[in-house]
Amino acid sequence: MARAARVMPAKRNLELYLLLFGFGMYAFALSQVQLATILILRPDAWFYWSLPVVAAVIFHLVLRFRASDADPLLLPIGFILNALGIVMIYRLDLVKPLTGVDNTVAQRQVIWTVFALLVSAAVLFLVKTHLSFRKYIYISMAVGVVLLILPLLPVIGKTVSGAHLWVNIGPLSFQPGELAKIVLCIFFAGYLTARREALSVVGRKVLGIRIPPAREVGPIVFIWLASLAVLVLQRDLGTSLLYFGLFLVLIYVATARIFYVLVGLVMFIAGALVASRLMSYVGGRLDGWLDPLNPDNYNAVGGSYQLVQSMFGLAHGGLFGTGLGGGLPNIVPLAESDFIISAIGEELGLVGLFAVLALYLFLVSRALRIANMHADEFSKLLAIGLGFVIALQLFIVIGGVLRVVPLTGLTTPLLTAGGSSLLANWIIIALLLRLSDTLPKAGTVSE
Repeated sequence: MARAARVMPAKRNLELYLLLFGFGMYAFALSQVQLATILILRPDAWFYWSLPVVAAVIFHLVLRFRASDADPLLLPIGFILNALGIVMIYRLDLVKPLTGVDNTVAQRQVIWTVFALLVSAAVLFLVKTHLSFRKYIYISMAVGVVLLILPLLPVIGKTVSGAHLWVNIGPLSFQPGELAKIVLCIFFAGYLTARREALSVVGRKVLGIRIPPAREVGPIVFIWLASLAVLVLQRDLGTSLLYFGLFLVLIYVATARIFYVLVGLVMFIAGALVASRLMSYVGGRLDGWLDPLNPDNYNAVGGSYQLVQSMFGLAHGGLFGTGLGGGLPNIVPLAESDFIISAIGEELGLVGLFAVLALYLFLVSRALRIANMHADEFSKLLAIGLGFVIALQLFIVIGGVLRVVPLTGLTTPLLTAGGSSLLANWIIIALLLRLSDTLPKAGTVSE
C-alpha cells in the first residue's frame, strides 16, 4: 500500500504570507531611509535586505520540515522587529561619515542577524523536544554560573563603560550574560517543577503564614546573592534585576504563594537601598533619573545628558514622527544601542512606537498562550520564563527611556545593535517554537 502524503498544516502558509509582507516592508523602509538621508538609492541596500531575508526563508523551511505545527506568528514578528532595528541602525550609520564615527554597525548587525537565525534554526533542528532539558537541570545551573563569571576572568574579560560584561576571544567579543538568561530559565523551570510541593505545602506556620524549610529557601537566598554579585562585581544593574525578577515570577507561578513575592520584594528593596548608598554607579543612575535637568546631573560623567537628549528627541517626534530619515536621532549618544527606542519614537512618532510595542505584546502573549496550553509544569514554567525575559527586558529598557524607572543598560530585544543579545533572543524564539510544536494535538486551537 502506498504511503499517504504528509499534509502541511495551513499555519505554515500563514507564516510564509506574513514573512513576505515583512520582506516588503523591510525593502520599503531601507529605500525610504536612503532617499531621506542621501537622496539616492544605492545598491548596497541589497546587502542589508537580501542576507536577512535568505536566512529567514531558511528558518521557515526548517520549520516546515522539523516543526510543522509550531506557532505561525513568532518568526514573522521576530523578523519584523529585527529588520526595523537594522533599518534604524543603518539610518544612523548613513550620517556618521560626517562626524568620523564608525559607520559599519549596521553591516555587523546584518551579519549577526544571519548568524543568529541560522544558529536558532539549528537549535530547532537538533532539539526534538524541550523535555530533554529536564535531564540537564543542574548542568544548566552550572553553565549559567560559568557564563556569569566569564567576564570577571583575567585576559578574556573586557570592561566597557565601567561594566564587566564582555568576553574577548580573538576577534570575537560577546556578552555571555545574554546566553546565561536562557540556561537559567531552564534551571529555574526544572528546579521549581521538582520542588513545587515542598515550596508550596511543607513548613511550619508562623502568624498564619507557612514558612518553608531552610533548605527550600536556600536557593532563593542564593539567587538574591548572585543578583547582588552581578551588580557589585560586574556593575550591571539591568542584568541583576532581570535574573532576580525572573526567579520571583517563576516561583510565584509554580507555588501560587504571594509569600515569596513579598519576601523577594523586601530583599530587592533592601539590596537596592544599600547599593544606592555604597555604589556611586547606582547612586548616579538614581540621581539622573530623579532630576535629569539638574546641571550637576546633566554634566556629570555618565550623567543624564543622554537621557535628556532622548527626551527631546521623543518630543520632537510627536504623534506621527518626522518620518524615517527625517529626525535627528544621531545627536543622542549610543542611539543604536541603549536608546534605539527614542530614535524609533522620534522618526515614527507615538503611533509607530505603539505599533512596535504591539508587536512585542503579541510575542509575549504567544509565549503565555503556549504555556497555558501545555499540560506539564515544566513546559508551562519554561514558556512563561522565556516570555517573561523578553517582557521584563522591554519594560526596564522602555521604562528607562521614558523615565518610569532608572536606566539600567539592558538591551531592547531584537532591535538593539549587538550580536550577543540578538543571538540570545532568536534562540528564545526557537525554543518557543519548539514548545508550541509539541502542544497536545487535541488541545490545539485553530489559528
